This record gives sequence, structure tokens and C-alpha cells, in this order.
Amino acid sequence: MAQVAYIEEMHEEIENYAREFKLDFFDTIFEVLDYKQMTEVAAFGGFPVRYPHWRFGMAYDRLQKSSTYGLSQIYELVINNDPCYAYLLEGNSLVIQRLVMAHVLAHCDFFKNNSFFEHTNRKMIDEMANHATRIRRYMEKYGEDTVESFVDVCLSLENLIDPHSPFIKRVREESPTDETQAEKETDENIRPYMKTFLKQMDSGVKNKKEVSKEKSEEQRTPREPRRDVLGFLLEEAPLEGWQRNVLEIIRDEAYYFAPQGMTKIMNEGWATYWHSRIMTEKALTDAHVIDYAEVTSGVTAASPTQLNPYRLGVTLFRDIEQRWDKGRFGKEWRECRDMAQKANWDRQLGLGQEKIYQVRRCYNDVTFIDEFFTEEFCRENKFFNFGFNANKDQWEIESRRFREIKNKLLFMLTNSGNPFIYVVDANYKNRGELLLQHRHEGIGLKQDEARSTLENLQKMWSRPVNIRTKSDDEKTVVMGYDGTTHAEIEEK
Repeated sequence: MAQVAYIEEMHEEIENYAREFKLDFFDTIFEVLDYKQMTEVAAFGGFPVRYPHWRFGMAYDRLQKSSTYGLSQIYELVINNDPCYAYLLEGNSLVIQRLVMAHVLAHCDFFKNNSFFEHTNRKMIDEMANHATRIRRYMEKYGEDTVESFVDVCLSLENLIDPHSPFIKRVREESPTDETQAEKETDENIRPYMKTFLKQMDSGVKNKKEVSKEKSEEQRTPREPRRDVLGFLLEEAPLEGWQRNVLEIIRDEAYYFAPQGMTKIMNEGWATYWHSRIMTEKALTDAHVIDYAEVTSGVTAASPTQLNPYRLGVTLFRDIEQRWDKGRFGKEWRECRDMAQKANWDRQLGLGQEKIYQVRRCYNDVTFIDEFFTEEFCRENKFFNFGFNANKDQWEIESRRFREIKNKLLFMLTNSGNPFIYVVDANYKNRGELLLQHRHEGIGLKQDEARSTLENLQKMWSRPVNIRTKSDDEKTVVMGYDGTTHAEIEEK
């Protein structure tokens, strides 16, 4: 890995252009890699210092074949760190290297300023190296197969986190008053078996069944449903010390990568928007127009079979900028029913740049699409839903209706397309079994994936594990696994 002299010159040039546009980013270090090195770094998710695992080898093999057969090409890699590290592919033309640098600096601006990245570890490259060292030591001590098998279990559960938990404050910051503190201290001095009795005396005579129910709810673990399943397992599962440490490593890395999954469309759209402006307004020469247009058109091309996050993100940012420049927002705009007037609407407010910077700061993909993916935008860009028609044995357009298209987009992006799973009881049936709850939203769990997840959870919990969900016919069922067999019981 190295930084070539001409790269330093281009870096300084593009960085000056980016700062002229008021992009704000961490110091960025560019390194030039050959094809093999770039594929290796990409396989490790941008972190070549990560712990050893077979899945990174599989990723390398897939990326190598995809590039060899011309299915994809890696132009750059950039990681959220302070300083940011970015990798350029050796052999790219000068215009592509300039384009990639502009794209990278916009990514760095997004990492630094988007609110969903505020709580991420800005020294993650050092932390990843520490994680790798600890896992290698465990492999030396307990055996490579033993540790790798447990890492497999942890990785299969890495999406069972609460990506919003870093923003939730559950403890009051203000200091309690003397009276409140006295009440708290008095309450702490009361023996547990007296609390229920005193509560009964305060509220009058209660039905014994209600008191028993209250006591049961107070003693339930967790008190409230926990979406961070990995966090709960760290606290309550009967794990050995090294296992708890490995699970903590996987969980930390899952939380680090979570904001990237929550902002994929915005992040790529923001980077594409700014590399286009920097190149066309500042860095591009007449001799390089064709090369630039070829690369950019390929990146932002519409696909008839899948969503292109680069295209959706950049076109939506440009639409927002245009709308706020022309004043196409607010009550007056929404209530206007004259189509001719709307077509020529231009209040010349010039608020577009200010607005897109605000959007970059405060939104994620779900809120971005929910607020700015309008019916006019959908119609102008010819969006549609498609699906497989089993009768005709072919893919075809299902709908061009705006509401159906937007709902499908939001459903796909919410929780990165994963089901919402909560821990609700660690002593289910009073037998130490673990009970999870699936928040049903019209689509049931995939049976094979649910069973695999239960099997891996059972390996950690060492007791039977269950999940309550709904079947296709809307009946409540509890799927369970006791370590040897799967069961499914319908709840009345």
C-alpha cells in the first residue's frame, strides 16, 4: 500500500474544490492498491486488520470472480474513521482518480456530519485490530475450530440489535431533589417481601390474583421487551468469559456498521451529487469529458431489475434542491390545484443548498424517502413495482401506483428489511426458557431462517428457546427449539 506522488497533488486539488463547496470532512488518507489488494480489503469490509474468518475468504472469492467476468468493478473504498482511510485502484485513469477522490470526500463529509454516525467509534480501525488480536489469542488457547464455530453463531445473530439504542437515554441526567433521594433511600431499605404488602395497603384491598400478577411482572426479566437481543445475551446468557468477549466484539462491530445500512441511499446519493458538481464545475477538462461521462452514466444508470441507490439518492437530492430553490413546498404549494401554475412555479427563493445540507444532517433513508419521495418525483422518474408471475413464468410490472411504490420502498428500508425481534421473557413457562416476540407486520417469518436462528440462540442460552409470531392465516404460534427438535404450538 502506498500513496503515489501524483495522487498527493490531485488530492490537494480536489480537497480545495470540496472545501470551496463547504464540505466538512475529517483528514483523509488515500492509498493506492493493486487489483488483488483492493479485492482483499473489500472482502474485509474495508478493514484489512479484521479477525480471521472463512466468510472473508468467501467474500474475496465472490468479488474476484465478479470482477474477472466483468460483472462489477471496485473503484474505491472508504471507511468511517478519523482520519478517514480511502483506497484507490491502481491503473485507473487520472480522470477516474479525480472523480473517485471527489466521491470519497463527500462520503467523509457525510460520515462526519450525519447525525446517525455521531455515536460511531471514530478510531474503529484501531479497535478492529484489537478485536483481531483478542480472537487470535482465543484461537491459540481454545482451538481454532472451537472459536470459529462460536464466531459463526454470533455472526448469524448480528442483526438482532437495536440500531436506535445509542440515541436513547434511559437515565435522568438531572440530580434528584433531597425529597426524591430520601424516598429512594427509604424504598431501598424496605425488604423485598414487604414492598408488595405496602403497595397493597396503599391502594386498598386488592384481589390476590392481581397482586400475584403484579409480582410476576416485577420479577420478569426483562421488565420491558428488549430489541437489543445481543445486549441481553451478553448480560444474561450462561457464557464463558472468552465467549462473552467474542459476542461483545461482534455486537460492537454490528453497531458500527448499522448507520451505513440505515443511510445507504442518502450516502451514495450525496457522494454522487458532489462528485458530479466538483468534476463538472471545477476539475474536469475538455479532454476528459468522454471518460467522465462513461463512468458516471454507468454508476447512475437505471436498472429494470433492481433499485440503484446511487441513482435514487442523487436524483432525490437534486429534486430537493430544485424544489427549495423554486419554493415548491409548504401549504400554498400543496393546496394548489392548477397544474399549469404548478408547472411554472418559481418563487426564486434560492434555499436549495441550505436545504440539502440540512437533509444530510438530520435524515436516514427511511425518513428521507418518507418525506421527499413525492408523487411528482415518482411519476417524473418512472418508478414501478415488479414481481414474478408464476403463471407466466416471468418477471413483470406489478404496479405504477405511487402509494404502493412508496410503501414497498419504505417496507424494504425499514430495519434494513429484517424482522423486528424482541426478548420478552427469560423464564418462559417458569422453566428458564427464552421467549422472543416477532412484531408481525403483514409478512410472516421465513421458516428456515427462523429455525436456524433458534438453533443458534439455543447454543448460547443452553436452554430451550422460543419465538412467538403469527402464521400465514393470522394465528398466533410459538416456534420452539430445545436443542434436538423443533416444535410449533398454536396459542389460544
